[in-house]
Amino acid sequence: MTTRDSRPFAAGVQTWRLETRTVARLAIPVAIAQVGSMLLGTVDTMMVGRVGTDALAAAAIGNAWFYAILLMGQGVVHGIDPFVTQAHGARDGEATAVALQRGIVISLLISVPLVAILSFTEEILLLVQQDPELARSAHDYISVQIPSVPLFLIFIALRQYLQGRELMRPGMWVMAFANVLNALFNWVLIFGGLGVPAMGLYGAGIATSLTRLAMLLILLAWVIGFRLHDGAWVPWSRRAIAPDALLKVWRTGWPVAIQMGLEMWSFSVGTLIVGTIDATSVAAHTIVMNMAALTFMMPLGISMGVVTRVGNLIGAGKQASAQRAAWVGISMGATVMTVAGACFVMFRELLPSLYTGDVELIAVCAVILPIAGAFQIFDGIQAVGCGVLRGMGRTHPAAAFNLLGYWVLGIPIGTWLALSQGHGVAGIWWGFVIGLAVVAVSLVLWIRVRGPATAVSLVESDSLAT
Repeated sequence: MTTRDSRPFAAGVQTWRLETRTVARLAIPVAIAQVGSMLLGTVDTMMVGRVGTDALAAAAIGNAWFYAILLMGQGVVHGIDPFVTQAHGARDGEATAVALQRGIVISLLISVPLVAILSFTEEILLLVQQDPELARSAHDYISVQIPSVPLFLIFIALRQYLQGRELMRPGMWVMAFANVLNALFNWVLIFGGLGVPAMGLYGAGIATSLTRLAMLLILLAWVIGFRLHDGAWVPWSRRAIAPDALLKVWRTGWPVAIQMGLEMWSFSVGTLIVGTIDATSVAAHTIVMNMAALTFMMPLGISMGVVTRVGNLIGAGKQASAQRAAWVGISMGATVMTVAGACFVMFRELLPSLYTGDVELIAVCAVILPIAGAFQIFDGIQAVGCGVLRGMGRTHPAAAFNLLGYWVLGIPIGTWLALSQGHGVAGIWWGFVIGLAVVAVSLVLWIRVRGPATAVSLVESDSLAT
């Protein structure tokens, strides 16, 4: 009797394990690719730093502006995620192909306003009281990257097309090749070599553009060479530019752009607030933020895996399984970040010593790291929760929750704790924790009530292939 009663429980555990393996299989290559993406910026910083302090400062403010704008465009392109994943789950190769084509069209369209905004980099940096010389250098550095904007967004569309079809490894390998090429381009163009004169910071901008071009060409060659588009490609037609269909992608993508922007700008504003305290606080804040960004690659990979898994299952008409996949992904995100958070607490003095030998700076980091440990757990939950909503094609709630968590609560409370209550940089981090906790809890509650179990396939409702 006991054995018979335990069978449903054992079956449930086995199903949960299988789902965990599936999500992990999808997530690990994406997480590695995201670490590779971070390394591109790290190598750029290290090489530009050898040019001089002013060049490094100009690159820093230029990148802060450039990536804030580029990330918004990337968010819009992510609007194709549910259309690709659900079409693949429904085994509708034609709809999958048309979704990619619309992603490419959206990439080109959204590039127009992004390029226009980036063309005024110097004026905008001067408007926010940046040093005129640094603003001018940053403008030159960004101006040579402007042609790479549509190339990068098309790369994102193609990568999401592959990931939505459970083809995660091409993006990982392309990013590995990109890191090698980026280092080579930087070496030649920044310092001079192979008959090319040294161009310093300007050369670094050209190197970044060439790397983005290479990423797109390599991924495209990979798709064609290995015929990864077989079964999911149709010739271009008017369907790719149908206004109603493009509007549906836009409606799904712009909340993702807003959600990403709200999150990124909240951390940027937090950094500016810390900058009003003292230099040691800024340095400690920067070190801990770097650690948090690195560990965030794990739940980000899980999130992208969950986008694919949830979307595929909804497209296949398996809403109950999609709901289970959502909970498995959220549990995985919380677990890996709990481990990361525990490491932040246990090694709060060892970890910052990898960045600096300054005893005072290490002590400030040691105060922040346990707070960042709590931050990690909520960050893991919210990252995967946003992925669940993207797989469903219901992206508006995540934008609303980010607005509430970060801007209505997190930043104001953190500023009050840091400046009015005298908690300094720790106060800002407590604000981050509060904001992320609100976002994470809101997402979990929303998924419980209106999660994948209630979703309707976009392939059926939108008739993508017609």
